[in-house]
Amino acid sequence: MSMDRIWKDQLYQEFARIGKCLSSPKRLELLDLLSQGPKSVDQLAKITGMSVANVSQHLHTLHESRLVRSHKQGNFVIYGIAELSVADFMVSLHRLSEKQLVEVQKLKSELLQNHASLEAITLEELLHRMDSGEVILLDVRPEDEYAAGHIPGAISVPMEELENYLSTLPKEKEVVAYCRGPYCITSAQAVEILKSKGFRASRLEEGVHEWKRYVTKN
Repeated sequence: MSMDRIWKDQLYQEFARIGKCLSSPKRLELLDLLSQGPKSVDQLAKITGMSVANVSQHLHTLHESRLVRSHKQGNFVIYGIAELSVADFMVSLHRLSEKQLVEVQKLKSELLQNHASLEAITLEELLHRMDSGEVILLDVRPEDEYAAGHIPGAISVPMEELENYLSTLPKEKEVVAYCRGPYCITSAQAVEILKSKGFRASRLEEGVHEWKRYVTKN
C-alpha cells in the first residue's frame, strides 16, 4: 500500500469520527441548543427531557470529537460549541436535510399547517423595515441565549414574559417574533398570542445564525 493511500485512509478515518459522533439525533439536538448559547447539563436535561446522566454521556462524546468545550462555573459545568463553525455546520445540515429529505419537508409542512394563519416575513424584508422603523423585533428565546447573541435591534422578551410585556408595545407598529430558527415553534406561539391581543404580528423563520450568514453574504 502506498504512503498516499495510507495518508488518505487516515484522513477519512478522522472525518468519520465527526460523522459517527453526529449519528445520534439527541446529540444533534444538543448541538442546536448549544449553538444558541452556553448551558449547564441540568439546563440541557430540562429542555430535552433527557436524564442528566444521558445528557452527560452525549456531551462526553461531543467533547471527544471536539465539537463542544466546557468550563466550571461555581458548582456547575457549562458547555458551549467549540467554535462558530459548528453552528454554521448545523445550519448547513438543516438546509441540506430539508432539500434532500421528503420526511423533513413533510414535518416542516405539518408545523406550518398547525399555524396556518401566521404570516412569515423574510430576513431581507425584516432588516429593511427595521431600518425604516416600521417594525419591532422580539427575541422570545431565554435571556441567556439573547445575551449570547441576537439580531441587532431585537428586544429580549422571553416567551414566559410576553403577556406581561404587551402593555408596553405600541399597537400602531407591526411586531415580528423570532426564536431558535426554522424548526422552533416558540415564535409561532408568540405571534398567536400577539394577534389574539389585537397586534399586527408575524414570524421570522430564521434565527441568529441564519442572520449572521445573511449579513456575511451581503
